Amino acid sequence: MAKEITTRETDYAKWYNDLVLKSELADYSAVRGCMVIKPYGFALWENMRDALDKMFKDTGHVNAYFPLFVPKSLFEAEEKNAEGFAKECAIVTHYRLKSDPDKPGKLMVDPDAKLEEELIVRPTSEAIIWNTYKSWIQSYRDLPILINQWANVVRWEMRTRLFLRTAEFLWQEGHTAHATEQEAIEETVKMMNVYADFVENWMALPVLKGVKSENERFAGAVETYCIEALMQDGKALQAGTSHFLGQNFAKAFDVTFTDRDNKLDHVWATSWGVSTRLIGALVMAHGDDDGLILPPKIAPIQVVIVPIYKNDEQKSVIHSKVQPLLVGLKNAGIRYKYDDSDNARPGWKFAEYEMKGVPVRITIGARDVENNSVEVARRDLKQKTVMSMDGLIPNISALLDEIQKSIFNKALEFRKAMTTNVETFDEFKTVLQEKGGFISAHWDGFSGTEEKIKELTKATIRLIPLEDDGESGKCILTGKPSKRRVIFAVAY
Repeated sequence: MAKEITTRETDYAKWYNDLVLKSELADYSAVRGCMVIKPYGFALWENMRDALDKMFKDTGHVNAYFPLFVPKSLFEAEEKNAEGFAKECAIVTHYRLKSDPDKPGKLMVDPDAKLEEELIVRPTSEAIIWNTYKSWIQSYRDLPILINQWANVVRWEMRTRLFLRTAEFLWQEGHTAHATEQEAIEETVKMMNVYADFVENWMALPVLKGVKSENERFAGAVETYCIEALMQDGKALQAGTSHFLGQNFAKAFDVTFTDRDNKLDHVWATSWGVSTRLIGALVMAHGDDDGLILPPKIAPIQVVIVPIYKNDEQKSVIHSKVQPLLVGLKNAGIRYKYDDSDNARPGWKFAEYEMKGVPVRITIGARDVENNSVEVARRDLKQKTVMSMDGLIPNISALLDEIQKSIFNKALEFRKAMTTNVETFDEFKTVLQEKGGFISAHWDGFSGTEEKIKELTKATIRLIPLEDDGESGKCILTGKPSKRRVIFAVAY
């Protein structure tokens, strides 16, 4: 094997880090808590970004860009939001360095270059955007505003892990303004469904949809809608959130408009976002002990072709035979790589592309040329078959579609097997300890109860399902009446 990694059973956390590093998705950087996204990882992010960007534009949104820095006074304007991010903020206080007179060759902060107002490096952009919207909105004719931005944000995390939690990460954040409460709520739900569509149909990862409890809600939101996915270690991962902000930010920044009845009202708002954390979800949900397993729709390389030859003459013959195949793959819109490099043996290449999760590998040697066939290996099931060169392109296209569905179905079956209904707290603790996964249980609706459950078990309410099951019962902790079940899990 080209690059060995720790097995999931031995150490799941180390398996994850090994896989991210050795599949060349990312690397550590000189900045504590920050990562370098390597070309292969960034190509994966680009495919995810491009698919999402199209979905946003298909639903009427446009892209813009707002400053990285937020004046502290603006950041403080919405108190709940400021308090929610206060512990994670990076702050700019000075704008110049100068030579240190006591340490030749070293630099120091110039005390004369102190900013008149400190700047927050954005952990999220609601403050700067809503301050901007104030000058854009006067009447209902200016609404709705449907803007998304692709950006980086900084949240000064103390415990970091590549993609899952870093001090700086890439994301998109949508910020919309509406004339009515109903329109804003519909927007919030719509974007949650866009995320669910993307994660399920592009990332091949099934999700649950619902709303957050008050304890887990976005700071400054009236309601937070979310999608939750399950990782192979039985922990949940929040895969996307969409927030109904009510009029909180409009009131904080005095964003008003004249409605159709010529009355003054505050604007209704939403915000929503997903980040490079989704790459971490992809790794943990689908990967195995030999590397990544990437869904074909977002794989940087969907098909790799590896020629096997003993001499230059065989290489030339294979090369001539492969050219029409490469043209056909390109015309079919299939992302491919033809690896005829001489710097590694075929076996090493096989392991390398297996590590990188390339969905399909085509191998062709001198005998295959004679037989007008190739060997085709699918990464997800590690199955090999021989296919004729005649009609190969449509067969490969069909295989990629089959792999996409197979990866999703495997993850769905896993989630079903790892979802448990419990009736008592003892049962709850046993399932958490011995199995993990999603736990459907009754909760009395009080924040204090949720906090106590978290204190005792580290499990939180991941979501309250949108569809009410209509099943009343008793809270697993307090025994008080419960109108419905909610989903608990230990989460990343």
